[in-house]
Amino acid sequence: MATEGEKGQVKLLGTTLCPFAVRVRIALALKGIDYEFSQESMHPKSELLVKSNPVHKKIPVLIDNGKPVCESMIIVQYIEEAWGNKAPNLMPEDPYDRAIARFWAAFVDDKLFPCLRGVFTGQGEQLQKAVEDSVTNFLLIEEALRTNHCFARKAYFGGDQIGLIDIALGGLSAFIKGLEKATDSVLIDPEKMPLLSAWTDRFCKSDGVKEVMPDPAKQAEFISTGRASMISPPTSN
Repeated sequence: MATEGEKGQVKLLGTTLCPFAVRVRIALALKGIDYEFSQESMHPKSELLVKSNPVHKKIPVLIDNGKPVCESMIIVQYIEEAWGNKAPNLMPEDPYDRAIARFWAAFVDDKLFPCLRGVFTGQGEQLQKAVEDSVTNFLLIEEALRTNHCFARKAYFGGDQIGLIDIALGGLSAFIKGLEKATDSVLIDPEKMPLLSAWTDRFCKSDGVKEVMPDPAKQAEFISTGRASMISPPTSN
């Protein structure tokens, strides 16, 4: 539940199908923060969005008591710091474990997502190359789940509770599933990536996640329409 005076002060600009807005919605839900969700059309962009994020003019934007915070993973870390007294902790307490969490969250945005964007936009050989590159990165995550002491043999990357890496990667889950359906490709193979596949199912069924995760059918429809008309895919934010 929201603390006294919190309701009405927190607003999120985004769309229900935007994987980066999903990240923020998951963090807010896990922390139990009440907020207003403003569904942005993007065509045209609202005056509030342009005013709140004048540099990139992208979603999501969190507005906390009139102060805008931009970029999804920056927002997630802001939520952890601003509402640090609310469980669960989205960041590890140990400095080394915290650095590892930031490393893999950055890996998702800097290495994995550009490949997924290539799957969204690619055709023919370009599509096949993007799929192969995406699978290579997913295999690296699978190996980390198997061997990294920070999260090997644990329910989530964050341990017993969802943490920063879970939100970074899990926020893209519906988008990834939609890409697979829209392109008739396999990005996360349960046989080759049993740990990652099991984590994905577990994460998407978790309280605080399942309530805000986009409908896979609607996500696939959006991606198919976007591919057909070559509408710009969501950009890393």
